[in-house]
Amino acid sequence: MVTAYCGQSTVRPCRSGQSAVRCCAMVSDMADASPRTKSRKRAQATPEQTVGERRARELERSARQALRELATWWQTSARDLPWRYGRTTPWGVLVCEVMSQQTQMSRVVPYWEAWMSQWPDAASLAAAEKSEVIRAWGRLGYPRRALRLQECAEVVARDYDDRLPREYDELMALPSVGDYTASAVLSFAYGERVAVIDTNIRRALSRAFLGVESLGGSCTPLERALAWVVLPKAVEQSVLWNQAVMELGALVCTAKAPQCEQCPLQPQCEFVKAGMPGLGEKRTRPRQRFHGTDRQVRGSILQALRALPAGGALTHAQAEGLCADAVQLDRCIASLDDDGLIEILPGHAMRLPA
Repeated sequence: MVTAYCGQSTVRPCRSGQSAVRCCAMVSDMADASPRTKSRKRAQATPEQTVGERRARELERSARQALRELATWWQTSARDLPWRYGRTTPWGVLVCEVMSQQTQMSRVVPYWEAWMSQWPDAASLAAAEKSEVIRAWGRLGYPRRALRLQECAEVVARDYDDRLPREYDELMALPSVGDYTASAVLSFAYGERVAVIDTNIRRALSRAFLGVESLGGSCTPLERALAWVVLPKAVEQSVLWNQAVMELGALVCTAKAPQCEQCPLQPQCEFVKAGMPGLGEKRTRPRQRFHGTDRQVRGSILQALRALPAGGALTHAQAEGLCADAVQLDRCIASLDDDGLIEILPGHAMRLPA
């Protein structure tokens, strides 16, 4: 399979043998398409067209130089995380990617190790009690992810004979899997050539090659095209590139305080050359607080339930001690029930689902 850039999606299965940076519209599809559809498909810009043909060639040359520096840096500076270097299964890679969404990697490691020890594959997780799954998720945050991951496991065990699929569209159809997770599995677990695009990669690439700050939010067409243009053509090198750039963004090219003196790309970094304009800027949005929010109250309720013996119940009176606002408390209890994270018992007590 040749993975190909195609519009806003990162990859699509492409069996025509075309270049990985061409839109994967097939000739046979074009023959059956209406004139209007044909025109729209022909108009789809390639990554080179998005960044500019001449600029794309310059970026490719810069990327080849950057690859040499990144490869050396990766060998000496990458963290020895338990899911790296072929030490886990594709399912283990997916579990790691779901856990690490909006969660620091240092917090993920002990939870991932305990999780994979208890449920090493999709089938074992699919058969687990929901209460045990929620308990094992602990304080990773956004606990609905735990149940979505179990739903994903049920599909993989039932429909794919307990083997994680390796086609982009099949991965995207799984619960809890989006574009980033599907791309990460294809690259890190299956060794496919695909641009993996997360916040760290976007920031590092935008700074190093465009000389501007990535402002967060949704990935722009330019950022997506850049990721494909600079991605090495050789499959094995593309996997190393994705891992190294992501690690660079996490450890060195950080959002507010980049450690440029430790960066292997500093000599060629366009952001450094430009004087680091707009360092740390983000798209304007209200600052999110945590204390007193529904998210905090929900977390407190779940933590109290996890601390009980298996099957134990939390009375409503006990829950009232976790939140002084009765209206907010009832709203949070109702939302936890709607998400399937708790069961409401007679007398308004609650427990983790069976």
